[in-house]
Amino acid sequence: MTSAHPPVPGGPDPAGPEHGAGATLTPGFRGRARPEGVTLPAGQYAEDGFPVLSAGPTPNVSPATWSFTVTNEAGATRSWTWAQLMALPQDEPTADIHCVTRWSKFGTRWRGVSLDVLLAEVESTADFAMVGSYGGYTTNLPVADLLGGKAWIVHTFDGAPLHAEHGGPARLLVPHLYFWKSAKWVRSLTLMPVDRPGFWEKLGYHDLGDPWREQRYQGD
Repeated sequence: MTSAHPPVPGGPDPAGPEHGAGATLTPGFRGRARPEGVTLPAGQYAEDGFPVLSAGPTPNVSPATWSFTVTNEAGATRSWTWAQLMALPQDEPTADIHCVTRWSKFGTRWRGVSLDVLLAEVESTADFAMVGSYGGYTTNLPVADLLGGKAWIVHTFDGAPLHAEHGGPARLLVPHLYFWKSAKWVRSLTLMPVDRPGFWEKLGYHDLGDPWREQRYQGD
């Protein structure tokens, strides 16, 4: 029997590098019962650990060579080195995260720079953005979902530098959307007047990915 939807990515955190047809993915995690009194989006289960997708090599990016570049719709760029990122005002968000492969993790603690701070230095009227990662991964988001205290470039998890397997030295964090939107190893953000699909979105995943509306696939 064929499904109307594409398969769920084979690992628990698909916000990683763009993978070719030959990539090998780890098996998905099996769901567990929802804890009593805990609110979860539909189809999710609570996860105490922090599962990792293994698909191809993890990019080897050091803070010494890392940079983040925003390009507006006119082609103008604004870039930050690691030292410049660290010199900006730092937030410490605590958030629940929800992966499209059906696990949710509660009360995750991060440290990083709000996209409100970074985009305040960029002249733009664009409504959409494409996020790019070291390794080639891309994902698209509305600019409105990056502003208003909704998104950060984070470099610290649970009080320690972010491990490479979880997207270190820095990843995007957009906790109100499915976790594939929180691109690992983030390196760029391109502002666009018209929406374009990213890697998983080209394969049939939802352009927004709101877990509370269970927007896993296009058409949901």
